[in-house]
Amino acid sequence: MLPPILLLGDVDLNCPSNCQIHNTHFFGTDRQIIRRGQAFNFYARFHNREWDDSMDQAIFTVETGSHTQNMCSLSQSISGNISVFPPSNACIGRYILNMQITSCGHTYQRCLGDFYVLFNPWCADDPVYMDNQAQREEYVLNEHGILYEGVHKHITSRPWHFGQFEDGILDICLKILDMGASYHHGSDRDHCWRNDPVHVSMVVNHMVRTNGIPENNDYLKGTKPFSWNGSVPILQQWYNGRCRPVRYGYCGSLASVMCTVMRCLGIPSRVITNFCFPCSNENPLGINEIFDCTGKNLCGKDKLWRYHCWNESWMARRDLNQCCGDWQCLDPTPLETAYVFVSILLSGPTWVRSIREGELDLDYDGHHMFSRLNSNYVGWLSQNNAKKTKVFCDTWPCGQHLSTKSVGSEQLEDITGSYKYELGSVKSKEAYYRAYRRIHPGYCNASNCHIDRELSSLKNPFLSDSGINMRLKMTNCPMYGEDVQLHWLLENLRSEPKTLKFNLCAQIITYNGCPMDQFWKDSVSVTLGPREGKKVDLSNALLTTVLFRRQIADRRPTIFYRISGDLILVGSEINIMLNIDS
Repeated sequence: MLPPILLLGDVDLNCPSNCQIHNTHFFGTDRQIIRRGQAFNFYARFHNREWDDSMDQAIFTVETGSHTQNMCSLSQSISGNISVFPPSNACIGRYILNMQITSCGHTYQRCLGDFYVLFNPWCADDPVYMDNQAQREEYVLNEHGILYEGVHKHITSRPWHFGQFEDGILDICLKILDMGASYHHGSDRDHCWRNDPVHVSMVVNHMVRTNGIPENNDYLKGTKPFSWNGSVPILQQWYNGRCRPVRYGYCGSLASVMCTVMRCLGIPSRVITNFCFPCSNENPLGINEIFDCTGKNLCGKDKLWRYHCWNESWMARRDLNQCCGDWQCLDPTPLETAYVFVSILLSGPTWVRSIREGELDLDYDGHHMFSRLNSNYVGWLSQNNAKKTKVFCDTWPCGQHLSTKSVGSEQLEDITGSYKYELGSVKSKEAYYRAYRRIHPGYCNASNCHIDRELSSLKNPFLSDSGINMRLKMTNCPMYGEDVQLHWLLENLRSEPKTLKFNLCAQIITYNGCPMDQFWKDSVSVTLGPREGKKVDLSNALLTTVLFRRQIADRRPTIFYRISGDLILVGSEINIMLNIDS
């Protein structure tokens, strides 16, 4: 008598145990969410008899969309405990698991259910592998972060809820990949690009940047950009609104939403803030700002953001023959550029180390990042005859105090050294020379001294000969509604007396460097004796900042204001513009 055909009974996918082992239990344990390169187990029970290797065979297949593939096969299973191993190069996404049983010459198939595959920072064979458990907990599992804002001399912070494990967020993140597939390959018939964190990060960056998750624009017809405090409502609004742009966001919310998506998919990520960041580079490695004789900024267009946020993600760049993971920067904020790049180039990850070394031909948009972190800041005085006079050049401000949240604490971590060497060091100059030759093709074969001569032409001829030392000192850190207390310190460095005329003004400068209205200006004459120093109290003159407070309160809720002084020196007249950064 022939044995009966083996009949499959109940199947237990063992979700709670698998999710715990795969570090996905934060999503909940009602779904099978696993990480590639790591086995998961489930149990199958048979109705009429035990498994017999001589007569029974099982093959597992997985489906995603219209695509079907073998993931593993069952060689034997006596107890009904089945182990499935998604390879470390499996495509991430949602799969349907099917089991095909051949018993006594008869074959039948049964759908066992669906499961999700994510990147695996715990697997040494996965390009996103991170060998430090504390860093994995911070950059993959932590749902709470801190965004840094303000100016480099006064950095403020605000909490942000990434919420990558909240209900529905994983499905929203996979929807982002579905919509971004046409950008990457023209269609989603082939999911093979989803196995590579480089290509996945490009698609996510492109989607956040171009599809408004959230949109970066004026907020008069939408939500105030700075009212968001988490990624979840932004992603939910985008998904529930049929993937229409969310209005509105700013660089911090854009970078944070991208960080949420990347962490949800299993790619270690963090948000970086840089202080003093040019948003457009008409002149690579140079920023030009124009002032009138009162010190008023005449640019009328965003030039220098007080701070800017982007995303860093951890992965090994197999396209660069990297065997170990490292930080790659991805900027989802749309920025102006004078370069004619293909869209994919501006969305690609840039190896942070290549930016520091000036190796700009290794990455997608290394030119963009290096220029914005190493630009010279040049001020021009506009004269009545439409001519401009160069009045100062500062090589310091751009790319300073790059900050992110520390691992396992609420403290700020300064990572400027990851992006650039110490200013003035030999390695800093060598990196600058390498980058300069790539950014300016005319200097491909130029010697270092040739480039030095070119850079020396930017130096300001006035400041070194003025004989006047000046600085602005704020004696308090004003809270919202308080007056600004400002001292202006002057010192005559020469042995002869000086009588100088000063034109002063205070002008509103938004966080992204866009000049607004002047709300105070004055003209003062000061006489300084030989080697004399004086302190001038500007607090009374600045009592009109109440006007500023009223205007800025409707534009961005904040409790701190900061004043910095930019000095413009021309002959015997000194024009001081007080940039008030909200």
